[in-house]
Amino acid sequence: MHDYIKKILGARVYDVAIESPLDPMPRLSQRLGAQVLLKREDLQPVFSFKLRGAYNKMASLAPEALARGVICASAGNHAQGVALAAKRLGVTAVIVMPRTTPAIKVEGVKSRGGQVVLHGDAFDEAYAHAKTLEAEQGLTFIHPYDDPDVIAGQGTIGLEILRQHGEPIEAVFVPIGGGGLAAGVATFIKFMRPETRVIGVEPADAASMKAAIEADERVVLDSVGLFADGVAVRQAGEETFRLCRQYLDEVITVDTDAICAAVKDVFDDTRAMSEPSGALALAGLKEYAARGGLGSGALVAINSGANLNFDRLRHIAERAEIGERREALFAVTIPERAGSYRAFIRALGRRAITEFNYRYAPGAEAQIFVGVQLSGGRAEKEALVEELRRLGYPIVDLTDNEVAKLHVRYMVGGRVTGLADERLLRFEFPERPGALLKFLDSLGVTWNISLFHYRNHGADYGRVLAGIQVPEAERGRFAAALAELGYEHVDETDNAAYRLFLDGQPRAVPPREAIAAPAA
Repeated sequence: MHDYIKKILGARVYDVAIESPLDPMPRLSQRLGAQVLLKREDLQPVFSFKLRGAYNKMASLAPEALARGVICASAGNHAQGVALAAKRLGVTAVIVMPRTTPAIKVEGVKSRGGQVVLHGDAFDEAYAHAKTLEAEQGLTFIHPYDDPDVIAGQGTIGLEILRQHGEPIEAVFVPIGGGGLAAGVATFIKFMRPETRVIGVEPADAASMKAAIEADERVVLDSVGLFADGVAVRQAGEETFRLCRQYLDEVITVDTDAICAAVKDVFDDTRAMSEPSGALALAGLKEYAARGGLGSGALVAINSGANLNFDRLRHIAERAEIGERREALFAVTIPERAGSYRAFIRALGRRAITEFNYRYAPGAEAQIFVGVQLSGGRAEKEALVEELRRLGYPIVDLTDNEVAKLHVRYMVGGRVTGLADERLLRFEFPERPGALLKFLDSLGVTWNISLFHYRNHGADYGRVLAGIQVPEAERGRFAAALAELGYEHVDETDNAAYRLFLDGQPRAVPPREAIAAPAA
């Protein structure tokens, strides 16, 4: 331990890194009933803590080792640290990255002068290829975590946390991939404040350190999930395992939904976007707080990085509300007759509907896929399920059903043969409580709804796609009802996508130009 403390105190990181702030999270603190602080490593020049260990290692190399050039394997953040350190030290850097690495990280390496080699689908394959190139080209390998100088560089984060917050700290939460950050931070904090708990956090589908500690030896996972790509490591490091086994108090695992909810928490309190592995520690902090029995000290989570592909935000936003237990998903059976929608929506009371999917099917019963916004978490969901069952609605809770969340919610529908007089209309209405019920009330029980799709996207206006059976003789009265409703709408009955995928009536395939043309 003393050797590591000396290494951490003497680490050369501030030539390239900043002392990142320790920011309060007031909204989350109020929710959890504890002081929550976030160590902002996402503000480093490469938007990740990895710069510390990479530069400290390279700055300690002999001149002849540096002159040969360096090589590393990385899922992205260590790569950017090595590339920037190499640029600062004036040496060549070859970076081997998995093909699954987010483009923003690949471009970050290239922009800093690194020579990128894409190989394999996960870190372990990239690592093996980097070791081959090291031997073939005589390069100096910079390990992403299993190296004393790298561990010491990451350990400076623990030093900063204790210097920035002199008051009691109940626990510090550290994300774990290979374990370099956790090993360095835990070693320093346990030396200076042994009463402070240091807790590692891993994704449930990539928990290599937890598996190693439980087995009392390093193990190789058969596979790892790639959602939190920055910590997707099948085997913990040898030296990092030794230190983590000795100095970590425990390892917590969290699922994808919990990570997404933590990304949202970071944004809500700091207006910063964290990558999944960056928000991992905060997700573990929330899991720890949910157990109850919190002490009086602060809870500190390390936000390890912000190298997030923008297109991943769609998935994160979709899953965050479920991860925070603010949305429940149900499959509900209702009678297949006009007016059933209205009755069901009324049964939900004043709760906001986040999603509503339905397609007519022959028979006496209809299956709908519905999302409901919650404010009371699991207890409110259970009470709602009980109330709907009391009212006679068969219901299946799909909130934790991975197939439903990833796929089925987008596949409710299809063609229906023998469905007469269906008109397809696209509506926009003000996104406020009661607007959906007003829409359904306007139709009364006169016209049957044969298709319905609604999803709350957090915008000012809700968007509904509805199929409504309107016989030709009633179209004038139907048009008058729509005019009285006053919601913006477009008739999409001749839309090519509808005709190809949802309309069961025999029709010719529309010409190519009609398919390509946007709807009016």
